[in-house]
Amino acid sequence: DVQLVESGGGSVQPGGSLTLSCVVSGNAISSICMAWFRQVPGKEREGLASIYASSGDTVYADSVKGRFTISHDNTTSTLYLQMNNLKPEDTAMYFCAADFFPESYCSSGYPLIHNPAWAYWGQGTQVTVS
Repeated sequence: DVQLVESGGGSVQPGGSLTLSCVVSGNAISSICMAWFRQVPGKEREGLASIYASSGDTVYADSVKGRFTISHDNTTSTLYLQMNNLKPEDTAMYFCAADFFPESYCSSGYPLIHNPAWAYWGQGTQVTVS
């Protein structure tokens, strides 16, 4: 089993920055696909960025490319989402997710963009930009 525990949400002014963290624990997590999603009430969950643990290959949604950076610290098994130049439309509940997708599938971006059912989810952390 895999557990994900998030932290780092909060309120920030437009143009500001925020970093979200997600501690990933469990078995075989060195070969796992991880991602960040966000959701606004009444809207579908949106995939933002994904990373494969062992290779570090990343995929970004167009909506956050150039502003958000996903990274993973293998020594602490912590997933990060660095968010810069935040906008009011970035206000949402942010979730980390993980699944044992094959590396090629993870790096294709398909599971991020087309949002299939990821097996493991964090509890969510609120980000408010105003």
